[in-house]
Amino acid sequence: MYNTEYFVNLVKERSAKKQTVVVAAPYDEGSISAVCHAQKLGMSNAILVGDTSIIKVVANQHGFDISEMEIIDASTLEEVAVKTVQQIVNGKASVIMKGLIDTSILLSQVVKKENGLRTGKLFSHTAVIFKENSDKYFILTDAGMNIAPTVDQKKQIIENAVELAHALGNDNPNVAVLCAKEKVYDKMPATLDADQLHKMNLAGEITGCTVSGPLQIDNAVSKEAAESKGVKDPVAGKADILLVPNIEVGNIFGKGLKYIGGADITFAGVVMGPKVPIVMCSRADGEKEKLMSIALACALSAKESVKHV
Repeated sequence: MYNTEYFVNLVKERSAKKQTVVVAAPYDEGSISAVCHAQKLGMSNAILVGDTSIIKVVANQHGFDISEMEIIDASTLEEVAVKTVQQIVNGKASVIMKGLIDTSILLSQVVKKENGLRTGKLFSHTAVIFKENSDKYFILTDAGMNIAPTVDQKKQIIENAVELAHALGNDNPNVAVLCAKEKVYDKMPATLDADQLHKMNLAGEITGCTVSGPLQIDNAVSKEAAESKGVKDPVAGKADILLVPNIEVGNIFGKGLKYIGGADITFAGVVMGPKVPIVMCSRADGEKEKLMSIALACALSAKESVKHV
């Protein structure tokens, strides 16, 4: 059964050592609560970067014990971004977490060539969605970074999502390229992209997974729906990764599930592509989403650590 506790325990089992999360501008209850909870669970340590007085006020207001966390003072958001990334460059941290800081300000330091965090990979948002205590989770991408990705960008988005699936123990995830039809239709460019991505997978240009499409969402996740429509596809009803055609679809789909589906829906994600994963939650997300996002990032970071031992 999948729940937040499962993913936290997975990180602890797979990590040779605790990961360290550096938080940029942790001026909100959710961010500090999540890193405190993660530290208490033995999943990660934390470094807090920002105005020391604000951080301590927020912690005291909500009764959080941050006495064992290092606080690095920074007065402006630009200084916060610089000092946050410096913790990664200096090897003091392995995961970045965005607090109350503009994404553009933080990423401006991540992409600076001299900081060495660029890998040549496309940056993309990769999320995990599941009902608490369910027997299935889905990886949704890209709902937060790339507006209207090209076929080549979609290929890289898939590769990032597959890397996360592998870090979570799925060695050959099924990727459904979602469209509004399950057949190639020249008036719907997304179906043409889906067909091309499927062929790239068959040709060995996309590896470590099975890619199929175009597939409608019902056919991708429900065997019953696929059977009733006569859809015969290796991924039909068995999708692990859901690739959306553009950011609007991903954003509406993900938030629609969260806010219409109910409190038992967990939606957590990370930005992949740089040298280290970035926890980049919505300001509306609570502690559970942020904790789960930390777990995903730590799973990725732990996997990378093992690769370089």
